[in-house]
Amino acid sequence: MKKHLLQLTAGALAILFVFGTVNAQSLEQKLNTIKHEAATKQAQIQNAKQKEQTISEQMRTLSENAASARAAYDETKKQLDTTKAQIDKNEKLLQNTQENLKKRKKILDERVRYIYMHGQISYVDVIAGANSFSDFLARLDLIKRIIQYDYNLIHTVLDEQKTILKTQKSLEADRAKREKLAYEAKQKYDLLQEQQQQKKALLDKIKSDRATAERAYSELLAASKQVQELILNYNSSNYSSASVSGSGQMIWPISGPITSPFGWRMHPIYGRRIFHSGIDIGGEYGLPIHAAASGTVIYAGWISGYGNAVIISHGGGLETLYGHNESLCVSRGQHVAQGQVIAHCGSTGNSTGPHCHFEVRRNGSPVNPLNYL
Repeated sequence: MKKHLLQLTAGALAILFVFGTVNAQSLEQKLNTIKHEAATKQAQIQNAKQKEQTISEQMRTLSENAASARAAYDETKKQLDTTKAQIDKNEKLLQNTQENLKKRKKILDERVRYIYMHGQISYVDVIAGANSFSDFLARLDLIKRIIQYDYNLIHTVLDEQKTILKTQKSLEADRAKREKLAYEAKQKYDLLQEQQQQKKALLDKIKSDRATAERAYSELLAASKQVQELILNYNSSNYSSASVSGSGQMIWPISGPITSPFGWRMHPIYGRRIFHSGIDIGGEYGLPIHAAASGTVIYAGWISGYGNAVIISHGGGLETLYGHNESLCVSRGQHVAQGQVIAHCGSTGNSTGPHCHFEVRRNGSPVNPLNYL
């Protein structure tokens, strides 16, 4: 009996030990899982912070803010110009109406003055003085004409007076609207200037701070490599496109002077000699950017350094890139015709002013665009 009791006790202890071990292992697994999840979240947070600290992301944020401020200002300015045009139209209408009113009133005043000086015309006497039936009809017709003229003249004067009052009221409303729009435009213009100043401050920091400039330059090199990889990956998966569509002659994406040529140059931001993989064509904010040749859009979006960019494959390993755009009009996979508007000129990315950065790449490597234009 005692032996049996000892066996039961030992069994119970063994079961407790096993359950305790399993429970401990389960808790340890849960703890490891929590630690792993915490480490993953921490890494995500750290990556997000590092991303926020990159020059490209700072420039992207500033460029997007400036673009939004510019769009708001342009829209308000457009409304303001429309209101000004309406005011000019109303003022011209008011001036013409006032001049016509003066003429009508002068005629009416002369008519009233004549009646006052000579007394009211007796239409009966005029008719009674007819020498014949035909003369009677002629005098009757003349009297009808005079009465109708007087009637029309009076009503014309009254209508023109109403028009003047209505136009003046409209002018007052237009002027009040213009004052409001002018105030809003000024606020949005100030915001735009502030956004541009912030971007300029970052560009100045890049110029003055060697470490920041080196970081920005490294990001630009990485972006150029990214473009090359995008092109090579596209060409490898679309190898059947073996010929360039059209004559092979490209048109200028925008009409303007070349502000920076292809090849080695002293970079205006980084303050060092670097290889310029395209040409910069001067332009104004919002001007349309055209496809240099027909082809397929293989990328449309933000690229570090390039800002808002479009890459088009023309087949046969030939591609074009359009950088620093204010806004994009196409999307990836879209076929575009030569001359089609694909974007609007801007200064996004690492740029000191509005222009089109235009590249021609052969199998991913940049070549002189002037040989294709």
